[in-house]
Amino acid sequence: MKPLIGINLDIKSGPPEEAAIQTTYTDAILKSGGIPILLPPMPREDLREVLRRLDGLMLIGGADYCPSLYEESADPSCELTPARRQEFDVTLANEALKDSKMPILGICLGCQLININQGGTLVQDIKSHLPNSEVQHSSVNGWKNGFAFHEIKINEEGVLKNIFATAVFDVPTSHHQSVKKVGRELRVVATATDGIIEAIEMKGRDFVVGVQWHPERDYETNKPLFEKLIKASQRGRAN
Repeated sequence: MKPLIGINLDIKSGPPEEAAIQTTYTDAILKSGGIPILLPPMPREDLREVLRRLDGLMLIGGADYCPSLYEESADPSCELTPARRQEFDVTLANEALKDSKMPILGICLGCQLININQGGTLVQDIKSHLPNSEVQHSSVNGWKNGFAFHEIKINEEGVLKNIFATAVFDVPTSHHQSVKKVGRELRVVATATDGIIEAIEMKGRDFVVGVQWHPERDYETNKPLFEKLIKASQRGRAN
C-alpha cells in the first residue's frame, strides 16, 4: 500500500481565508510513491486522530514564524505568517515529533519549525547577520520574489549523506532566515559556503530531516530525499 503523507497548508488572507499549497509539493510526493493528505488548521484532538492514520509528514515553506516563539523580538525584515497557520503548525510539529516512528521532512520554514519545536532559534535576517556573504540564499530582488541556486555541502554522516550520490551540489533556495542555535536532539548535517545551516537531522530517529532549500523545485536532483521519506513511511506502516 502507498503511504499517506500529511502536508500542512499555507493560509492566505480573505475574507474568507484560503488554505492553499503549491502543486510542486504534492507532485513530489506523488512521483515518489506516496499519497499526499492535506492538513488544514484543525483542533488538537482532531489532529491527533488524523496523525494516527498517517504514515509520514511533510512541513512546507512560507512566511516567517513570530520570533516570540523563541523568545526574541521581531527584526524589521520579518513578514509574519498568519496567526492561524502558526498556531496550527506549532501544534502539528509538537504532536508529530512525539511519535518516535513518524517520518518527517521539513522544507525551508518546515526545517525552521522543527528547530523551534526543539528549543532552537533562528537567524532572523541572513543579510544583516552576514552582510559580506556572497551566497544568494534568495533571488537578487529578495526572498519573496523568487528562487536562486547556491551550493550546499553535506558534511556529517546521516540520512542525507547516505542517500545523495555527491556531498556537494546546487539547490533551489528562497529564504532570508535560517537555523541559528540548534535545538535539542538535532544536529547540523549540511551548510552553505558562508556557514549558514542548510540541513538538520534528529538524532536517534530513522527520518526526521529539515532542509533549508526547496527540494520540490528541483525534483530530479532531490528525488532521493523524497523517496527516502516514502520508504521510511512504508517501513513505519509495516511496524
